[in-house]
Amino acid sequence: MNLKTCFNYLPSIALVLAMGCSQQPDGAATDKPTDTQQLVSTSVATPADNANNAMDVYKSPSCGCCVDWIDHAEQRGFSFTTHHPVDFGQFKADKGIAPRYQSCHTAVSAEGYLFEGHVPARYVKQFLAAPPADALGLAVPAMPVGTPGMEMGDRFSPYAVLLLKVDGSAELFAQVDSPAQQYQ
Repeated sequence: MNLKTCFNYLPSIALVLAMGCSQQPDGAATDKPTDTQQLVSTSVATPADNANNAMDVYKSPSCGCCVDWIDHAEQRGFSFTTHHPVDFGQFKADKGIAPRYQSCHTAVSAEGYLFEGHVPARYVKQFLAAPPADALGLAVPAMPVGTPGMEMGDRFSPYAVLLLKVDGSAELFAQVDSPAQQYQ
């Protein structure tokens, strides 16, 4: 699948995006910050394989699929501090994530690399082991059904993991054609 094909899925995913991020998990923060620069943070104490696996994740306080992705990554050795930006669009723009590459959450490594959306932990680890030159990070645009955190029974849509570059361009990092590929 090429990038143009990936972007053709965006309109069909809008409903899933609205449904998946509108669910509020039990115990989620419900206070609404009033200062546009304020972040609400919570720490999740999870043992990590090493210091490189500690990240900040930015999401809506009511996004259930984001919590599911965090669970997926924690089970594979990552730990997170969670933030709830008031102006999420501005946050993503400030980080250099073009709208066509955006999803519902952004994880940021200690080194400053970005992991946008439902990127399987195996690819995050692969990237962090040898970050490509001029890399901003990885992205799974929108919210493909069947990605970690977006599981819906046995439904699965093949998708691309994109390598985002500091110049604003992107290229294919990995093509995921089956659910099993996400966990190898």
